[in-house]
Amino acid sequence: MAQGGDNWWRDGIFYQIYPRSFQDSDGDGIGDLAGILRRLPYVKSLGVDAIWLSPIFPSPMADFGYDISDYTGIDPLFGTMEDFDALLAAAHDNGLKLILDLVPNHTSSQHPWFVESRSSRDNPKRDWYVWRDPAADGGVPNNWLSEFGGSAWQFDETTGQYYYHAFLAEQPDLNWRNPDVRAAIYDAMRFWLEKGVDGFRVDVIWHLIKDAEFRDNPPNPHYVEGRPPNERILTQYSTDQPEVHDVIAEMRRVTDAYRDRVLIGEIYLPLHRLMAYYGNDLTGAQMPFNFALLSTFWSARSIETIVEDYEEALPKGAWPNWVLGNHDRPRVASRIGPEQARVAAMLLLTLRGTPTLYYGDEIGMHQLAIAPEDVRDPFEKNVPGIGVGRDGCRTPMQWDASPAGGFSGVRPWLPLPEDHIHWNVANLEADSRSILSLYRRLIALRKASPALVAGDYHPIAAQGDLLVYRREAEGTAMIVVLNLGPDPIAVTTSAIRFGSEILLSTFLDREGERLEGVLDLRGNEGVVVMQPHI
Repeated sequence: MAQGGDNWWRDGIFYQIYPRSFQDSDGDGIGDLAGILRRLPYVKSLGVDAIWLSPIFPSPMADFGYDISDYTGIDPLFGTMEDFDALLAAAHDNGLKLILDLVPNHTSSQHPWFVESRSSRDNPKRDWYVWRDPAADGGVPNNWLSEFGGSAWQFDETTGQYYYHAFLAEQPDLNWRNPDVRAAIYDAMRFWLEKGVDGFRVDVIWHLIKDAEFRDNPPNPHYVEGRPPNERILTQYSTDQPEVHDVIAEMRRVTDAYRDRVLIGEIYLPLHRLMAYYGNDLTGAQMPFNFALLSTFWSARSIETIVEDYEEALPKGAWPNWVLGNHDRPRVASRIGPEQARVAAMLLLTLRGTPTLYYGDEIGMHQLAIAPEDVRDPFEKNVPGIGVGRDGCRTPMQWDASPAGGFSGVRPWLPLPEDHIHWNVANLEADSRSILSLYRRLIALRKASPALVAGDYHPIAAQGDLLVYRREAEGTAMIVVLNLGPDPIAVTTSAIRFGSEILLSTFLDREGERLEGVLDLRGNEGVVVMQPHI
């Protein structure tokens, strides 16, 4: 495991836990910190190196923790600070790093800062948030839209001004042009760093700075009816402003004052704009999250192009990273099908760069269709019926075949699929060829191979449904051959030399097989091949 040193995050594997859905320890149907602690042996058994926790801070839960009312506390729903300290200590004792989710773009409307800010126009904290006078006609200040539907401006009767909220009205945006705001958030970061947390994943980091003139955003000429209504306009002036990079460099200086910490940025931007978030001379986020695999058309040529373009665009010395799933996007097994989910696992864990796993993907959890009466996600409630709901990828972890899946002894906050009686950790651990066994084998193979951890990436020309590349380091080379289609393929590329050996197949049944120039792949199969010494 990647244990230490400034670059542990480069060699490691991250595992995202959505705390509400991992393990309930107190019988309220909602996951908590003590539950995560209970399941720590399982997390360690996967072979991952770091746990990233979605927000656990005090919150009214309008957006399930992404509306924070206290940056330096623990919400009672998840336990106590003592529970957090116990989890952090146990993680470190087990060789695991712990990453917290920092949400600095906005607070809860119940945060004491905002309560003060909205109390009067001359309150000292008035400028901690984004306030604007009505337009000349008395309406909203500009055309900016909320990510969750409707205008991004909320009128405040008490003071006669509008405040800006990029998400829910219960999530007012902080004014990051105010140095006092920056100082307050940096102090909160230091609070957790002093406790020993190993870094932060920073939520919607590209939103932090807004246009100083509050100009209208231009219309989106490519908007398609049926898509979320906020996509009708481009966020030219409400996100990704040049000054945001100064803020991120300041954040990085905060984490760099402590040894071996990492700063990760959540950024949904085109490739050329994403790269700027590494910062000048790599003084920005060490890992601006690369979400390309979350939305690409699942084909060999599309993925080949994405990987090559990403590799070529990286600034000198920057380290890549890859993500297959998270708490906002449909489950990978549903996006591309359960057969290809195995191939996707091999892709994620053999590409160059730090991989992040989303809890449950390792057991093939799929996107659950949520009945209207069970919907919890405010996005779905605000913009119903077009498929934006995020509840389906946040369902409880499926530990066993019991009614609540071993997650809880009562009805969970979100339902489980009926097929959890088959697709669960207990069953899959008993099957040496399950997708869970595949994830463990892939992680072990990656950790045992310098070529897969840090080796160069070289694409190999292929056609049709084949994706082929070589990872090479320290005189060893591995060829990864992925069949992204359902039909068998005979692979005859010269890259597979006489005497090459299959180290791992996604079906877990070909280890040690020697190749003599031809590789027969089944439909939906991927293999890692060890080449003879080069």
